[in-house]
Amino acid sequence: MTAPEPGTASPGCPVPHGGGLPVGVPLTPLYGAAVAEDPHGLYAELRRRYGPVAPIELEPGVEAWLVLGYSELLELTRNEALFSKDSRRWRVPAEGRLAADSRLLPMTSWRPTLLSLDGAEHQRLRAAVSDTLAQIDHRQLRETTEACANDLIDSWGPDGTADLIAQYARPLPLLVFTQLVGLPREAGPHLVELISHFVDSGPKSVRASAEFQAILVDLVRRRRAAPSADLTSWLLAHPAALTDEEAVHHLVVMLVAGNETSINWTGNTLRLLLTDRRFRATLTGGRLTVSDALEEVLWRDPPTQNFPGRWATGDTVLGGQYISAGDMLVLGLAAANADPAAQGLASAAQGSLGGNRAHLAWGAGRHVCPAQHPARIIVETAVETLLHRLPDLQLAVPPNDLGWRPSPWSRALLGLPVLYSAFTPPRPPAPERPAWTPPSTPDPSPSDSTPSDATSTARTPSSGRPAPRSWWSSLAGWWSGR
Repeated sequence: MTAPEPGTASPGCPVPHGGGLPVGVPLTPLYGAAVAEDPHGLYAELRRRYGPVAPIELEPGVEAWLVLGYSELLELTRNEALFSKDSRRWRVPAEGRLAADSRLLPMTSWRPTLLSLDGAEHQRLRAAVSDTLAQIDHRQLRETTEACANDLIDSWGPDGTADLIAQYARPLPLLVFTQLVGLPREAGPHLVELISHFVDSGPKSVRASAEFQAILVDLVRRRRAAPSADLTSWLLAHPAALTDEEAVHHLVVMLVAGNETSINWTGNTLRLLLTDRRFRATLTGGRLTVSDALEEVLWRDPPTQNFPGRWATGDTVLGGQYISAGDMLVLGLAAANADPAAQGLASAAQGSLGGNRAHLAWGAGRHVCPAQHPARIIVETAVETLLHRLPDLQLAVPPNDLGWRPSPWSRALLGLPVLYSAFTPPRPPAPERPAWTPPSTPDPSPSDSTPSDATSTARTPSSGRPAPRSWWSSLAGWWSGR
């Protein structure tokens, strides 16, 4: 890759100016109905018009590049020197063109987490998260997921109807992660309720966000004093020496980001099973395993369809387009998966990509998702358990009536209503457990939106205070596509 001569034209695009985006060409919005209703058609049209890198608009007046090409996305994610994760390089806010209430702020504001860092500091935090997740016992994770899945199915009423998003895919991953991080099983429904409140930004969102934060701060404090066999204790014990503040930040990332990805992956797999006869026939006929089916969904409808972002550290060229220093580039994960050069004519003709793990649903390079293996176990177990318990599951509405969240980031169903005739024989009731009481938290106020200094074990004198409460809500809203 070499820097172009300023003012030269790139293929399929008029002469650039300023930030490198085209002059006189209306930018295609990456928001609104088109992204929800027909994202694949949108990406195909952008590829036809511009090639593997296309100019887009993230919101009115805010431009960016969408990387649609498979090889171009690999180059983007692997070249940290040219394409940084540090959003402080972005020209739009530097030029005063990002509104104070922009919906892009939650996902583009710099934060001291592995999502926003490059180089050695990113590697330190990523090693802590990756090594912590690697300690999960996969057999125990399957058993925990199956137990939670059965509990949810058993809770449905006797009328043979359910919404597989609201009553199954959405609560299940968090019920599992609750136990993984070291909270009691009884805390799961309460955390699901809290996240639901602050994702919706309703009247209870402020209190719910404060309580969610208080629970995690309390958990980190207790595990610092008395470690156990859970993700929180392993994170704190890692040689990377995370502060309490850093540990809380990354528990939020695991609980919110990992949770939403698993929700969408489960929902999109179940939708394909209920609407695609070929897909279901090959699965139920034994020609496709559930694991293979999950891979096909990651190719066709990955849970995260686009991911922000990378920021150019200097003037360069990518996919034939002139990129200026400070430009934002969005990872078009779904579009790159659909790149004919990636899938190959043989795979496209056969109509199945099951078992092929060369997709980019998890990203690529040093920032590839570290939670893909536990997520795979949770989603695979969720699908297998549901098919075993309700083998005659049917969609309750015409497929075209299913709605999607109008999010440029998540590929998330609004609902998945189904019908079924009967349960398989119920399991024995679980033993009684004492009720869990969440830690008390005072009424939220501007002064208590962050843990007190006493709760944070400083790693260096320059260690900052935790992020304000609004980021927790914003991160959850972004990942859920709201």
